[in-house]
Parts: sequence; structure tokens; C-alpha cells
Amino acid sequence: MTEIAILGAGGFTGKELLRLLRDHSFIKPVHITSNAYKGKKVKDIFPELAYSKIGDLVFQSHQEKIPSGIPVILATPNQESMELVHQLFHENRIIVDLSGAYRLDSLLDFQKFYGFEHKYPELLKHKVYGMTEIYREQIQKTRLVSNPGCYPTSILIPLYYFRKYLAGVRAISIDSKSGVSGAGGRVEDGGFSFSNVYENFRAYKVLQHQHEPEILQYLKDFSGFSGDLTFVPHLLPIFRGILSTIFIHWNDVLPNDKELITEIKQQIQNEPFVRFYDTPESIDLRKVQQTNYCDFSFRTKGKTTVIVCAIDNLVKGAAGQALQNLNLMLGYEETEGLL
Repeated sequence: MTEIAILGAGGFTGKELLRLLRDHSFIKPVHITSNAYKGKKVKDIFPELAYSKIGDLVFQSHQEKIPSGIPVILATPNQESMELVHQLFHENRIIVDLSGAYRLDSLLDFQKFYGFEHKYPELLKHKVYGMTEIYREQIQKTRLVSNPGCYPTSILIPLYYFRKYLAGVRAISIDSKSGVSGAGGRVEDGGFSFSNVYENFRAYKVLQHQHEPEILQYLKDFSGFSGDLTFVPHLLPIFRGILSTIFIHWNDVLPNDKELITEIKQQIQNEPFVRFYDTPESIDLRKVQQTNYCDFSFRTKGKTTVIVCAIDNLVKGAAGQALQNLNLMLGYEETEGLL
């Protein structure tokens, strides 16, 4: 049994991690932190976990010393994660960081979109971006994974299967819609509280969202895409789930749909969490909520291909993908605890 620590276990993502780990055969959380819930047991904060092996686990403060040598999952804010990764990496630990602190290679983009200067750019060369389906081999060999954002997960995974055709594409437009747990975090504010979301629908951070440079960086990395990218997120009046609609605007040359469908089905046949459907209308949030699946389909008309993709932002977009990566880093089956 591998013992691990989860820092920031009191938030939405931390709760999902605890839920997934309660039935894991080989990983056991022994050190969990939350300044808000210090001294309280898991079962007191999350009653649905009361009768599991972690129900009596007690939340520590962030300042408590982490047991020596054990792997750490960080579900902490960006600036805090930046400092913690620096500390933990030099303790020679295995780290999965759920924040955005180490996703971007461009320090200028990082400061622009995250609002503070990165103090440890030398660590960026050691991180592997934790998009499991794309960087699986690198993840198995690293001890620092920067877990992807939820929106990029719903966008980059389907686009990965179009990768050999994207280098010459003139533009990609993305319309993504998320439940409030993906957009607002655990602490409600005036924009994401129930009273503001119920019977309402709106765009937010238009052309200013921190996930846009993340999407562009890794899309360029695996496909050579050099066109224009537009990303607009929206807030759905639901708790969990992301549905992304991706528009590929082709030039004169575009792939044959039938051939591309055959290629995609061949590529995903050994992917445990990627599911391709026959029609875009088949993609909906209910099929992926509470799961680690990524569902997508597409259709082409003229010079435009429309891809529709759905994930659970708290599982495949956060905790589930983090556990998938940690399984690989520790040498376990990547599906352990997720099926």
C-alpha cells in the first residue's frame, strides 16, 4: 500500500480525490490538509465518506509537516502551489500539481494570465503536462506532473486525434460551457453563487481566460498548429460537467470524414477513458458525470468541422486525471480506482 498526502483536500477537487481513493487497492491517503477544516474528520465534512477507510482521517493545517518521502497531490491555489512544488521537488518527492502554476512555459503568458511572477522557472523543464492520453510515456518517467486544466482536457483530447491534419489549419474556435464547480471553485462569490447561476447563463473571461494559452501551447506541441485560436468559456446553471464545441476552420485541404473516423477508432481502441460516438448529438453531460470518461464526436460541413466533447470537470478534468497520472507514476494500472 502506497501512502500519500493531499494538500488542499477540503475543496471540490480534494473531495473527489478522497471519494476515488476510498476504494483504491494500492493507494491510501494518510495526510490531508485544509486550514478551514483543521482538526475535523473527513466524515464530519463529507458525510458520504463516513463509512469508508478514510472516514476517520483528520484534516491537518497546511503548515503541518508531511510524512517523509510520500507522494503528494496538490489541490492548492496557484501561488501556494508554486511555492510547494519548489519545496517538495527538492525533497525528491513524486508530485501531481492540480493548479496552473507549472502548466505554461512562457513566463510572459504566465504573468499576464495568472497575475504574478513565476519565481521558479527552472522547474518548468522538469514537469510533464499530465494529459495522460497524449503524454503517457513521459508521465511514467517523471516525478512532477502538472495536471491540465478542465477546459483544456475537454479540448485537447479530441483535437489530439486530428493532430496530423492541424498544422495548416487557419483557425480553431472553441465554445466551452462549465458547471459552477469548474468555474467558481469551492468558495462562492457574487458571480458564481447559486442565486446568480440559477435560471441564468453567461460568458465569462472572454478572450482573457488563463486556459487559452495552455490550450494553444500544447496544441502546437503535438500538432504544429499555427493558426488563430479563440476560446470563450460560459457558465452553466448546473454543478458539474463541461461540454465543449470546437470549430475547425479548414483551408482548401481537409480530411475525409470516413477515413478520419476509422483512424480515430483505431487510435482509441486501447484508451480506457476515451469514447467516440457516431454523432455529435449523442454527446451529453449525463453520460460522463461522476466518471473519468471523455466522450466526443464530430461532423463536417463544407470547410468546417464541429467537434462536441463532454467530460466531468471534477473527475476527468481534475481529480480523476490526477489519479490516472499518479497510478502511472507509481507503476499501477492507470484505471485503478477509476472504473
